[in-house]
Amino acid sequence: MAGVRTIAVTNQKGGVGKTTTAVNLAAALARRGHSVCLVDMDPQAHLTMHFGIDPTALPVSMFQVMTEDAPLTAAVVAVEPNLSVVPATIDLAAAEVELAGAVGREQVLRDRLAAEELPYDLVMVDCAPSLGLLTLNALTAAQEVMIPLQPHFLALQGLGRLLETVSLVQRRINPALKVSGVIFCMYESGTRLAAEIVEDVQGFFADARGGDSPWSEARIFQTHIRRNIKLAECPSHGTTIINYDPSSHGAADYAALADEFLGAAAGEQADVQPADAPEEPAPSPPAGEGTLEPAQPSCQSAAAQEAALPAGDEPPPAEPPQANTSPTP
Repeated sequence: MAGVRTIAVTNQKGGVGKTTTAVNLAAALARRGHSVCLVDMDPQAHLTMHFGIDPTALPVSMFQVMTEDAPLTAAVVAVEPNLSVVPATIDLAAAEVELAGAVGREQVLRDRLAAEELPYDLVMVDCAPSLGLLTLNALTAAQEVMIPLQPHFLALQGLGRLLETVSLVQRRINPALKVSGVIFCMYESGTRLAAEIVEDVQGFFADARGGDSPWSEARIFQTHIRRNIKLAECPSHGTTIINYDPSSHGAADYAALADEFLGAAAGEQADVQPADAPEEPAPSPPAGEGTLEPAQPSCQSAAAQEAALPAGDEPPPAEPPQANTSPTP
């Protein structure tokens, strides 16, 4: 796996645009000539279905990769030029049970990635909206963590717990792990709440600079993904926003994010600003707010989470940024 940059896209809160970001950022990078493989580590298989892949008709999926020693490349499905998917099925939910008693159960994905020479520039792992064993496998296998974050009060509450988990994994299993960036999704520039949340998060990560935490070099991407109904529509067409509606705000935002991402990867100080055009009026969809993840995911208890990790000293918990406003948008 030498030379393959591996990123875990994670947030244990659902409905923040995690799968949407993994899919469309990967597609934008693929259009720029970078070979990308998306790994679906969510038993809900939303990333898999986003590309029109039927989870019930897969001979090999992430379940077989995680539990039956199937090689990762045996499950790969090419979906576009330079873009491939390792799909998931609902069976993946049983992987946590099957691996519960296995030695090194939190390192299975890392071992599968390292077992083959993968022909990709980038591997992006779309994690389940939880801090369970599957997410721990993604954090153990990755060098970087990217956190999609909705600029709402409640979206901040799980950030501290997520950072604590990243720190725990870095100290006990994966010393190379770091938080490389935070992406604000479903952004509404006309609200005071969004501006205040962004300011608080920027201040939190600025205070961490120069320290020894895994997020001391985290980048707050200047490109904000605006709320756009087209992003919610394209999964039903089995494609990405770039194919579904290349003139939409969603396509423009993810194209700008890809350019900023590549600038950051090259060590440049990219200065990419979101377009000035207003976002579409926010609809009133059911819980989940037009994204691919459910709004109320289950989170594994701290005791169960620590049981999946090797023994060691637990780092102090990360204090999440505190919004200076009421939780009502």
